[in-house]
Amino acid sequence: TNGKMNEVSAAMGLTSLESLDQFIAINYRHYKQYQHELEEIPGIRLVKYDESEKCNYQYLVLEVDETVAQVSRDQLVDILRAENVLARRYFYPGCHRMEPYRSYFPHAGLLLPETERLVQRVMTLPTGTGIDLEEVSRICHIIRFAIAHSRETRERLAEQE
Repeated sequence: TNGKMNEVSAAMGLTSLESLDQFIAINYRHYKQYQHELEEIPGIRLVKYDESEKCNYQYLVLEVDETVAQVSRDQLVDILRAENVLARRYFYPGCHRMEPYRSYFPHAGLLLPETERLVQRVMTLPTGTGIDLEEVSRICHIIRFAIAHSRETRERLAEQE
């Protein structure tokens, strides 16, 4: 190609830019709703954004402290997926555990204790135009319920293995 953008691509780009503020506003509302509904749950921490900076709020990251929540991040992801919630582990596996780094530095994990700790604790929650505030509340309810009933949650998950 000659390095020029064709008219269709240019039109799609302009349309996307026109909608950008709307997408950011939706993500921000979801972020604030998650923040409000998850703040009192033991062992759960929504990673906060610096709201003085411009941001698209595209990634809503939850940190799960299993020792407090009594449910692991992976268990919580499994529970949410069973309820048709597209939650996923975040930064998993750590880059140092992928090729080519894994082969070149097989013991890198020993030098990265904080990365190793976080890679077991963080997950992302759904946001964007595919969900609404009612769905965000439903997701928060599932998380709240799973942690409030952590013993039963762990037992049920163990039965399914």
